[in-house]
Amino acid sequence: MLEHGTREQILPVIPQLIIPIKAALNTRTPQVVCTTLKVLQHLVTSADMVGEALVPYYRQILPILNIFKNKNLNSGDGIDYSQQKRENIGDLIQETLELFEQHGGDDAFINIKYMIPVYESCMLN
Repeated sequence: MLEHGTREQILPVIPQLIIPIKAALNTRTPQVVCTTLKVLQHLVTSADMVGEALVPYYRQILPILNIFKNKNLNSGDGIDYSQQKRENIGDLIQETLELFEQHGGDDAFINIKYMIPVYESCMLN
């Protein structure tokens, strides 16, 4: 659906996707959370207005992201291969929040900041 769907096909099903997305995030399993974040990123960039349609649902999606926001592996001088595979939860959350802000319209940043107080805008700088 995300690959070949149009805005008219994607927008009406967004409310139906929120509960499964929230359930997947609530598992708190790192692999499931990473996959869900990648799906959210693809959903937001799939068509115009999809990012704006997600803004009312930030209160369901973002609390779990706030928990994992700063969960980055501190490996010191070691090599963290999860960055290369895009499996680092902290980095994926930051990317997802930036996409939410870029594609969410005027109210996106305010809503993200309300749910994740430590988030800093990627568009104001």
